[in-house]
Amino acid sequence: MAAATQTCTLELPAGFRLADILKFHQRDALAFSERVDTDSLHKGLVWEGHAACLSVHFLPDQTVAVKISLDGALTATDADNLARHVRRMLGLTQPVDEFEKAHARHPQLGALIARQAGLRVPLAASPFEALTWAIIGQQISVSAAVSIRRKMIKAAGLVHSGGLACYPDASRLAALSEVDLRAAGFSASKAQTLISVSARVLAGELPLDEWLDNPPVDLLRERLLGIRGIGPWTVNYTLLRGFGWLDGSLHGDVAVRRALQMLPGNPEKMGEAEARAWLEPLSPWRALVAAHLWASLALSA
Repeated sequence: MAAATQTCTLELPAGFRLADILKFHQRDALAFSERVDTDSLHKGLVWEGHAACLSVHFLPDQTVAVKISLDGALTATDADNLARHVRRMLGLTQPVDEFEKAHARHPQLGALIARQAGLRVPLAASPFEALTWAIIGQQISVSAAVSIRRKMIKAAGLVHSGGLACYPDASRLAALSEVDLRAAGFSASKAQTLISVSARVLAGELPLDEWLDNPPVDLLRERLLGIRGIGPWTVNYTLLRGFGWLDGSLHGDVAVRRALQMLPGNPEKMGEAEARAWLEPLSPWRALVAAHLWASLALSA
C-alpha cells in the first residue's frame, strides 16, 4: 500500500535558531531513526498507530514545509494535528521573549541570554519518547544512551516504508520482554521501569498524550514518582522535553551544575542543594535557564 501524506506550512519567528533543533535530533550519528541535513529533519515515529516519517524542511523565507508520510490511512484532522505537533517540537509555543525581557539585566545570566537570544527548547516527538529517553539516559553518558536507544528501536522492529526506523510507542515497547531490553543494553532496573511505564500508559494511568496541551504537573509528578526507577530529574526532564514545561528545576543535572560553576561570582564547586537554591528565584523559567546553561557549555568549549 502506498504511503498516505499530509502537509502544512508554518512561519518562523525572527532569529529562529535552526542549529539548536538540528543538533537535538542529530545525536545518533548512524541516523537510524532520524536523518538531519543542513536544512531539514526526517524522523521515524508512530502516528495514530502506524509507521510514519515526519519531514521538516526549513526554507530561506523563514517558513517551514512539513510533510508526514504514513503507512496507513490519515484522518481528516491530521493537517491541524500536524501543525500543532511540529510547532510544539520546534519550541514555537514557548514564550521566550517574555523570559528574555524579564531577565535581560540579571547580573550573572544577562550576558549569556544576550549571546543566546531566541533560544528555545526542542521537544521530543511525544511525551512518551521524552520519558523513555530520560530513563535511558539516567546516570550514563550520552553516547552510551544513544547506543542503547538505537538497539531498543531496532528491537521494537517498526520501520517506515521510506527506510527510517520508528521510535516505539507504548504498545510496541510493552511487547518487548525484560530479556529483549537487557539484550539491548538496559540494566534490569531500567528494563523494569520501561515495562512499568508502558503498562501504565496503556492502562490509562499515564494518559500522556491527553495531557499534552495542559499537563497537570503535580499529578504527573506524583504518578511518575510512584514508579520505581523514576526520580525528580527524570520527571523534570520529561516535563521539559515532552511537554515544554519551562519551570522544572534541573539542579540534579551534572551539566547544569558545571555551567553554573562557570558563571561569574559562583563557587567552583556547586552541589545539588546549592544549585537548587540558585535556580529557585528564577521560577517559572528554571528549565529554560537550564537550557541556556547547557548551551553555554558549547560556547565555552
